[in-house]
This record gives sequence, structure tokens and C-alpha cells, in this order.
Amino acid sequence: MSLQPYRRVLAIPGMPTATLLMLVARLPMTAMGITLTLHVVSELGRGYGAAGLVGTATTVGTAMGAPLVGRMIDRYGLRPVVAVCGTASTLYWLATPHLSYAVLLAVALPAGILIVPASSISRQIISAKVPPPARRTAFAMDTISIEASFMVGPAAGILISTRLSSTVALTGIGIAFGLVAVALYVLNPPIRGVAESAPARGSRPPIRTWLTGRMAATLLIACGALFVLIGTELAALAALRDNGEVAWTGVVIAVMCVASLTGGLVHGAVHRSLPQLPLMVLLAVLVIPVGLFDQPWWLLALALIPMNLVCAPTLSATTEAVSELAPPGVRGEAMGLQDSATRIGMALGAPAVGFVMDHSSAAWGFAAAGIGGLALAAVGGMFKYRDRRLALSRESASLVSTS
Repeated sequence: MSLQPYRRVLAIPGMPTATLLMLVARLPMTAMGITLTLHVVSELGRGYGAAGLVGTATTVGTAMGAPLVGRMIDRYGLRPVVAVCGTASTLYWLATPHLSYAVLLAVALPAGILIVPASSISRQIISAKVPPPARRTAFAMDTISIEASFMVGPAAGILISTRLSSTVALTGIGIAFGLVAVALYVLNPPIRGVAESAPARGSRPPIRTWLTGRMAATLLIACGALFVLIGTELAALAALRDNGEVAWTGVVIAVMCVASLTGGLVHGAVHRSLPQLPLMVLLAVLVIPVGLFDQPWWLLALALIPMNLVCAPTLSATTEAVSELAPPGVRGEAMGLQDSATRIGMALGAPAVGFVMDHSSAAWGFAAAGIGGLALAAVGGMFKYRDRRLALSRESASLVSTS
């Protein structure tokens, strides 16, 4: 496997700086969930259910706000949106350690709406700077960056919270959001290519022209992928807990992350790879039998490697599909819809898989994650098929009318 495709992407002016910046920008986002949970439980004396409500409110806010914030970026550019969202995120996380639980729960949703959309911005930068033939490699590299940030961010949040305090950790997240916003504002990386211009007021493409069946299918499959991933993580944690091996959780998660990184690296380096739907089907199918190998911990870790090899490629192919289908004038909104789809998948996956495990066992959680993902992928496939049939019908009608 040659790494030359990655070298070509990093040779594009500004890409190394943008890649490093967006890796750092994701760190506070990956750390905030676990850090906030520890704060609510340890400092505010509430239970994990109460902490989960705050996390859910933040997730719902992010899902609601992502396409709206993306639309504002399309309309006004990066700097004004980063200034508003960066200020709101910084103030919220700096204030969080000093808020009562009731106030924290009340402001979590609006804070989620106004969070700095680091992942969406990163994908827009890649779409603007990288030519189409090299975008698969660039998006794979971006997905690898996400995996790396999830390996570092939560661990840093836990370490600071347990060694110092959750107040210090939450304050650090606020400072990090502020620094990221300042860096994005100063550097102002392009979100449109040289040949792409900002849409004039009132000239945005109508939503029906780009939110087609293919785009809806792409978003549904993205939702299914996160359903599988969050369900798999929950089932793995439950299996380790049932078997008295919770101490090995970090090792199992590290194996999953390394496998995903490896798969993403290969996906971006090879000349051709599978598209989104087949990758998503593989992801779901490979997780279904994992419950047969849920103990001891090392066998579970090995059983999770095949599906995680497909994880990063599936996410990368999703972004590539959205980038191809979205016109430049609505790219921010489309990338925001992708963020919303992934968060909806997470919001659906956790309770659905949890319900199955509550009424059976952790082993069935893996099957539930895979079957749920396959169901969403099937609906997405039907949308793709319907859209293709409509396109063929219109093409046939056009040929008939011209003849």
C-alpha cells in the first residue's frame, strides 16, 4: 500500500495547517460528553440518568443547529459564524462549572445549537481545497483525524477530571473552544473553491433540487452507520461489565480505534474502494455475530476488529457522497444535515440497543446494533433505487419527446 495519495493531499497549499487545526478543533468536542457526565455525577451529586439528560439535550441541540449553522456559513461566510458560535461555546463551557443542575439542563440545548461545527467546517475546507479525484483520500484522512481525536479527547477529560477536578476540565474545554474560534477566525480557511462563488442573496438552489432521493438515502445510511457504532460500543461495555472485565474497557476501545484507523488508511490509499452502501452493509453484517465471542475480553477485542476495519471507510464514503451531491452554494447546510443524521443515529442507537439488552443479554446487543443498521440501510437503498428509476423515466421521456 502506497502512502503517495496522502502525500499529494498534504502537498496542497494550506492543507497541513488546516488538517492540524481541525484535529485540535475536535478535541474539546470529543472531551465534553464524558467530562460533563463526570461533573454532574461527582460535583453536582446527581445520577447517571440526570447526566444523560444533559448530554441528550446537548446532542438534540447540535442536531437541530448543524444545518442552520451550515446555512449561515453558506450565506455569510465562515468568520461571522465562527465569531458567534465561538463566543457562545466559550462562555457556556467557562460558566458550566458554576451552574446549578437545573440551569445547566436548561441551557444545554441552546448551547448545542451554537456549538462550533468543527467537523462540518473541516469537510467544507476539504471540498474547497482538494480536487475531486483526491477527495476520497482527503476525507479518509479527515476520518482518521476524528478517530485520533476520540482517542485523545475523552482520555484527557477523564484524566484532568480525576486528577484535578471536573471544574478544571470544563474550564479547559471553554478555553480550547475560544482558542479554536480565534484560530479559525484569523486563518479564515476557504470553504469554497477558486471557481466557486458565494450565492447571491435569494439565489440559493431550491432545496428540492439537491435534497433528492440520493441525498436522503446518503443521510439515512449515515444515520444507520452511527446507530451501529454507538450500539456496538454500548454492547461491548455491557459485555465487559457482565463478565467482570470492565478494567479492560480501555484496551478493547483502543483495539477498535486502531482497526478503524487502519481501515481508513487503506480506504484512502487504494486506487478504488467500495461506495457508501456496500460498506454500510458490511459494517452492520460484521457486528451481528460478535455476541458469540463476547468473553474473555481479548476474544471480544479480536471479534470487533473486522467491523471496525470498515468503520472509517464507511464514514469517509458518506462524506464523499454528500460532497458530490451538494452544490457549492448549499454545501454548509448539506454538511450540517450530515452531522444531524449522525447524531440522530446515535440518539436512536443507544436506547434501542439498551432496550434489547435490558430484556435479553449483552450478546444480543451486537445483533440489535447490526440489524437496526441494516434496516436503515435498506430504507436508504430503496430511496436510491426510487431516485434511479425516476431519473431513468425522465431520461426516457426526454428521448421520446425529442424523437
